[in-house]
Amino acid sequence: MPVEGDQYPVNLIVAGRRCLVVGGGSVAARKAAGLLACGAEVHVIAASPGPQVTALGVPVERRPYRAGDIDGYRLVIAATDDSAVNRAIFEAGEAAGVWVNSADDPASCSFTLPSVVRRGPIMVTVATGGRSPALAAWLRDRIEAGLGPEYEVLLSLLAEAREAIQASGRSTEQADWQNVLDSDMLELIQAGHPDLARERLQTWLSSLSG
Repeated sequence: MPVEGDQYPVNLIVAGRRCLVVGGGSVAARKAAGLLACGAEVHVIAASPGPQVTALGVPVERRPYRAGDIDGYRLVIAATDDSAVNRAIFEAGEAAGVWVNSADDPASCSFTLPSVVRRGPIMVTVATGGRSPALAAWLRDRIEAGLGPEYEVLLSLLAEAREAIQASGRSTEQADWQNVLDSDMLELIQAGHPDLARERLQTWLSSLSG
C-alpha cells in the first residue's frame, strides 16, 4: 500500500519549454542554472536579482511577483525569501495546472527536486520526499564517488548493442541484459581494455542470433 505523500518519480523534458523562476538569490540562481542545463527557456522575476542570477544571461524582470505571472509557463520555481509569496505562487499554479516547486517548502510544491548525480548521459537521483535535503545530498555524494567515467564507456557499448538488436528487427526487451552486465565488461573497461569489453559484448550479441 502506498504511504501518504509518496511521490511518483519522473524525468521532465524541459528543453525548449518556458520555465519561470521567481527569486533573485543563490537558490534561485541554482534552480535556474539547472533548468538551463536541460535546455529550458528560463525567465526570472526578482525585485533584487543577485549577481549569480544576472550572470546566467537569462531575461530578468526586476520587480516583485504579481498575480498572473505564471500564465504561459510549463513549470515554475518559487525561490523568494517570503514564504507567503512562495505559497501564493503555488496556489496560482494549482489553479492554473502549472507545476510549481517552492524551495525548502514541500507543502507548497506540486513537485520536488532530487539531488542529482550526472555522468554524461547517466543520471542518478536521490530524494527524501522533501524531508531531508541534507541526507539526499549526502547520499548523492556517496553515489557520485563510486560512479566513475568507466560507466559512460559501458553505456556507450550497451547503446551500440541495443541499436544493433533493433536494426536486426529483434526486440531489445527480451534480450538478457542482466547477463551481459553481470559479466566482466565493467572490470575490463576499468582496467583500460574497452576493446576487450566490446568483444565480450559482440560474443553475447552473436549468441542471440544463433
